[in-house]
Amino acid sequence: MDRMIHIGSDHGGFDLKGKLSAALVKKEWKVNDLGTFSEDSVDYPEYGEKVARAVLKDGNFGIIICGTGIGISIAANRFKGIRAALCHCPEYAKLAREHNDANILALGGRFIGFKTAEEITDIFLSTEFLGGRHKRRVDLLDNI
Repeated sequence: MDRMIHIGSDHGGFDLKGKLSAALVKKEWKVNDLGTFSEDSVDYPEYGEKVARAVLKDGNFGIIICGTGIGISIAANRFKGIRAALCHCPEYAKLAREHNDANILALGGRFIGFKTAEEITDIFLSTEFLGGRHKRRVDLLDNI
């Protein structure tokens, strides 16, 4: 996996997506912004799908953002091999990676501030999957 992040949002996540993208670029991540590109109303499933397909194609991480993070994570989780985790705090991000091998971080743009989102993102991207008993469970998820 290279230092590439696929990121997408609907209008409710547009502002946070821009701020996170800029912060990631400063940390030397390549950001593949899959939209949306304005605050005009759009449908979140389209952006959950775009990020999920990109993650499945190259194995890099993804970040998805809608107003709550719920709808867009549901959309992304429709794809076999995607484990999108909606994280509200750094501890969720750590456990999502360690226990669930989450490959997409979902955030609620209307419910989380930038600093918290940045901290959650940093932890998500730097935490390794623990494997072991957790691998068996992740394999079960992928075989549903």
